Amino acid sequence: MKRILLLALVTLLLMPRLSAAADNTLTDQEKAEGWLLLFDGQTTKGWMTTKEKPLPDKHVQDGSLNPHPCEYMLTSEKAWENYKLSLEFKISPKCNSGIFVRTFPLTPRPGKDVGFNGIEIAVDDTKTAGFHDTGAIYDLVKPSKNAMKPVGEWNRMVITSNGSMLAVELNSEVVSKLNFDEWPEPNKRPDGSAHKFDVAYKTHPRKGHIGLQDHGSDCWYKNIKLLPLK
Repeated sequence: MKRILLLALVTLLLMPRLSAAADNTLTDQEKAEGWLLLFDGQTTKGWMTTKEKPLPDKHVQDGSLNPHPCEYMLTSEKAWENYKLSLEFKISPKCNSGIFVRTFPLTPRPGKDVGFNGIEIAVDDTKTAGFHDTGAIYDLVKPSKNAMKPVGEWNRMVITSNGSMLAVELNSEVVSKLNFDEWPEPNKRPDGSAHKFDVAYKTHPRKGHIGLQDHGSDCWYKNIKLLPLK
């Protein structure tokens, strides 16, 4: 009887390991749900520069994608609309990076960087929870808290971009949300306070490229997966 119980316990302990996918692969359940793998862990296939040029192999480091150094950001070759984006990231000390969504077009306006054409989710080495801290919708919405793990540890972020709604989940906590329909004026938040972007987000494109920003610091991304939403 003890032997049977021991075998059952060992089986239960091993089950999660057997069902979990290795880094940069999809589980059987994810495949069944329709998730797509955006980074294979070995090449830059599916990614390009903001000038739509191929990426050098230097950006692939130990099964992760590091945008530093590049010309502002690495971007997905495809422009996406209505999806859930899941990824893991790890920062270096004093890191300044970000994840862009709805970046369209990739040609910057005169006098502006391409970031003005998208929406950035901040990734920074900070402890506070302001407009420029990890989990913030950069300069637009503060996170409810800074849920990031210490430097060197992997974090999981899930970004849902669906119609007028954008939501950010960090390490299993929803930390920021934005309803684009509530943002009709450039340089102004719904509460009347000012932000830096001369964009009326109510009419901002709801389809665009995903970007991994380089702002002068190493930041590594892996397990980049996307689930199209109807």
